[in-house]
Amino acid sequence: MTSSNEQPASGTPAGGMPGGLTPAGRPDSGLSFVPVVWLLFVMAWSVYWLVSARWLFESSGLPDRVFYFVLGGLAFDIVTIVWGLYLLGLALSRSARFPRHFTIWQITTIAWRLAEQVYALTVPDFTVSARELAIAATEIVIGLFCIYLLRRRDEAKAFYARPEAQAPSAFSSIVAALAGIILGAVVGTVAGFALGAGIAEATDISCFEGGCGYFAVFIGLAGLVVGAIGGGVLGVWLVHRRSRKVAIGGR
Repeated sequence: MTSSNEQPASGTPAGGMPGGLTPAGRPDSGLSFVPVVWLLFVMAWSVYWLVSARWLFESSGLPDRVFYFVLGGLAFDIVTIVWGLYLLGLALSRSARFPRHFTIWQITTIAWRLAEQVYALTVPDFTVSARELAIAATEIVIGLFCIYLLRRRDEAKAFYARPEAQAPSAFSSIVAALAGIILGAVVGTVAGFALGAGIAEATDISCFEGGCGYFAVFIGLAGLVVGAIGGGVLGVWLVHRRSRKVAIGGR
């Protein structure tokens, strides 16, 4: 006979999941969100570099090897933003495809960072500091840690495994992301300029040599960055939310 205090022989704990796994959608800790936070940080950093790259086209004395190197980095930043928005949509819908797609993106990003460092170290036109190497190494370590969290931890596999939350097509996500980025950038820029002008007037910032104008431009650029990221995230979230509603309603 089996006493009431003993577990059933099936290996399934009373009121639990087989093998003690975490039920889907309820991770044991917040570590499952670390890759998403890292993804948002990398996207924001890419937007920052794109916005601050105006000097590249105003400088006429750059060697060709430096110019095309920086231009290639900006192109990769654009890819990072668009690709990242698609990944963000997968993460928001807790799609089971997110861990694999994030791993592919992260490995690609690490390979690009390594290629950048090798190029900068081998081309005589560059001077690489220890600080830059440390930053690149930190990015690679964080990326590898995020891959470990998604590929090796049961709680992450359970968290991103809801069958009803499969994402829409990549084309739909990219279109929604681009539309959100453009609309968000326009709205953010206009709102930023208006806010900057209002603050400059309210605080009596001096307009000597264009001081108040530069302040308004700075706030406008900040609004562009925030609006572009927010618009892209909102666009992807809306298309994935609509897809989930259609999937649930069609059952």
